[in-house]
Amino acid sequence: MQIADRVAVVTGGAGGIGRSLVRMLGEQRVKAVAVVDMAEAVEPSVEEINRDLGRTFAFAYRGDVTSAEFRHGVFTEMKERFGPVSICVPGAGIVRDGIAVKVDKATGVAKLYDQSLFEKTVQINLIAPVYWAIEAIASVAEDRFRRGLGQWQPDEGVQGAVVFIGSISSAGNKGQVSYASTKAGLAGAQSTLAKEAIFYGMRTAIVHPGFTDTPMVRAMDQAIIEKYVLPNTQLRRLLKPEEIADAICFLIRNSAVSGALWADAGWHPTA
Repeated sequence: MQIADRVAVVTGGAGGIGRSLVRMLGEQRVKAVAVVDMAEAVEPSVEEINRDLGRTFAFAYRGDVTSAEFRHGVFTEMKERFGPVSICVPGAGIVRDGIAVKVDKATGVAKLYDQSLFEKTVQINLIAPVYWAIEAIASVAEDRFRRGLGQWQPDEGVQGAVVFIGSISSAGNKGQVSYASTKAGLAGAQSTLAKEAIFYGMRTAIVHPGFTDTPMVRAMDQAIIEKYVLPNTQLRRLLKPEEIADAICFLIRNSAVSGALWADAGWHPTA
């Protein structure tokens, strides 16, 4: 499936992997892309990318990705202006690390990982991206209905693609009980939606990045990166956001590739 002339939605698009992806989609001549983020940086980021590539194809939408009203508004406006949204990369996410059980050495009382942080992580990292993906599938399904088309047939060509952003932590990582749970959950959602969405000619896939040089990772203690991350990575460096963006574009373009792609640079956590 070609990216050119498609309409896309990217959440978490103001920085890191999302920003690199928006630029790469533009270089591959996407028709229009909604760049969704809650950060104020989303507007200047979009302006810079449009200016650099010499055309207005990216459009900023600032808001809460967990809001159904906001999500529906983004899709409605993009569909009305440009046509059905057939590419969706719901990449917005947060990290709220913490050990699941930690005993206070003075009192002997165990402190549990904050349930409110777990719930917030699930809302942003799991529920929100699944529903942004479902909204994109619905966009293509409704367009097919308007054109009098039923179940998709292979001779039509692939109609669109959703790519979730998982993580190497989905396989389990100490101190990330909430984050790892949500990323593993995305893998289950992806494989389920893949079986359903193909009825409309939509593919779904998931990329599991390793530690990438993004603001989220840079917010970690540099000593932890040096001690626990880099030595366990074959490349012995953080990945570049554009390397992950390239993997996402590959998953969109290559319809023969289904399921998960591990862009982990050989990172393997210790037990």
